Amino acid sequence: MTSNDNSSDLEDFIVTRMRMSHIYQPVMLKVLLDGNGEASLKEIAKALLSYDLPQIEYYGLRTKRMVGDVLTKNGVVEPIKSGSAIVGYRLVDDCPSERRRATLSALCDDRLAHFIEKRGEAIWGHRSLSNGYVSGSTRYEVLKRAKYRCELCGAHETQTALHIDHIIPRSKGGSDGLSNFQALCMSCNTSKRDKDDTDFRGVLASYDTREQGCVFCELGAGRIIAENELCFAIRDGFPVTHLHTLVIPKRHVADYFDLYQSERNAIDALLQERRRQVREEDPTVTGFNVGINAGASAGQTVFHVHVHLIPRRDDDVADPTGGVRGVIPSKQRY
Repeated sequence: MTSNDNSSDLEDFIVTRMRMSHIYQPVMLKVLLDGNGEASLKEIAKALLSYDLPQIEYYGLRTKRMVGDVLTKNGVVEPIKSGSAIVGYRLVDDCPSERRRATLSALCDDRLAHFIEKRGEAIWGHRSLSNGYVSGSTRYEVLKRAKYRCELCGAHETQTALHIDHIIPRSKGGSDGLSNFQALCMSCNTSKRDKDDTDFRGVLASYDTREQGCVFCELGAGRIIAENELCFAIRDGFPVTHLHTLVIPKRHVADYFDLYQSERNAIDALLQERRRQVREEDPTVTGFNVGINAGASAGQTVFHVHVHLIPRRDDDVADPTGGVRGVIPSKQRY
């Protein structure tokens, strides 16, 4: 950094002109400032990685299932638990003196150096493309296609680490072509064995399914009062009570039991949001009926899943059937 103090310009950039779509800019600037104005790519990359919580979660899982398990079985370390969850590890023996720790740490350095010298790039050979490693450009294309969501449960990359998974496992002849990859979250992928060739990419495409003539698929945008990626909310056209709301999946699906888990998660999130909003709009609301009609014999008249959120107040006329039947319409409602 030059001797001229341009800190006021940098301060103005940080405070007023820096437009952020991610954490990268302030993290990089912090590294440069801590390094007296300069830093290597490696130093900047390490700093960015330290903020990447999904990757930390991923390596936390690797620690428990691999190295932590091996060291525990050898009696060198023991897990630190909170309830049934492993939250860390400790040495089995009492922590040695500072001098002894330095000696043991130096021995670890020696073993690392010897291993790296002996194996070289082969250390990471298991991550070559032919052995399942996915290049950065391929990973980008797969994640972009999946809209940065798990193609099974719908979790976003900001919620959990996303893996790039072979649909047809390599053990069954699957290729490393883009068409044989799908995005799965850490939980879904680690639950999927290499003998499973289920293709979840159709789930993502099916979110766009609409049916001509369906009143909910062709609903005008003016009716929508709230939405998220997979569902939206409207006011019921024939309300049981004031502020009666419907939460509806965007995908055309007739039966609640045919919803994907990701859609159920989205519906629940929007129900929670609408419940809070209704209470803010009307403090006299003291309860809610939440209900779904699945099938004609259960009272479903519009065969596109819709969940009723019906506000209840102490002065509402009591429903002799207990309230739940109030969800079942006697005529088509929307």
